[in-house]
Amino acid sequence: MNPRTIALAFTGASGLPYGLRLLECLLAAGVNVQLLYSPAAQVVAKQETDVTLPGRPAEAEVELTARYNAAPGQLKVYGQQEWFAPLASGSSAPEAYVICPCTMGTLAKVAAGMADDLISRAADVVLKEGKKLIIVPRESPFSVIHLENMLRLARAGAVILPPNPGFYHHPADLAGVIDFVVARILDQLGVAQTLMRPWGVAD
Repeated sequence: MNPRTIALAFTGASGLPYGLRLLECLLAAGVNVQLLYSPAAQVVAKQETDVTLPGRPAEAEVELTARYNAAPGQLKVYGQQEWFAPLASGSSAPEAYVICPCTMGTLAKVAAGMADDLISRAADVVLKEGKKLIIVPRESPFSVIHLENMLRLARAGAVILPPNPGFYHHPADLAGVIDFVVARILDQLGVAQTLMRPWGVAD
């Protein structure tokens, strides 16, 4: 069987550590990843992490492949206006697509079907093809507009997964908090993970 292909997008909401950790775990699991990120995500990455997201997709591919020790060709990075990317067509839709973190602006565009860049177009493609779309919305508090957009997407088949960590596993540090959320996303994707034990399973 061919390795699974999952698309991942970073947008300009706070929460890039979730997205980067998810990327690391997907690559470590042998998943092929198609990565997209917005200019605003590049700014947030500088603020929240030690990772610089290059402006050119080819440079990002080289740097992130090396950083996460990915296999050659396992990671593909596409620009927001790269309309000939596989994600832009239903004939080559990824198995699943995660937007993590997801801004309220991106959420609104996807909910309204405004596919004016590759991030929103890929979401449109995944929904119309009946594939799994996972939205990780990062905002607080949510307005009625935000909630109605989430409800619209949930009714269309998307999974709304706010990055709300639990603490029953007694995380020792921030990495433990991040891993809780990433584990939930991996579970939704059906990707095996050892970040968090299932509830009720002893050591």
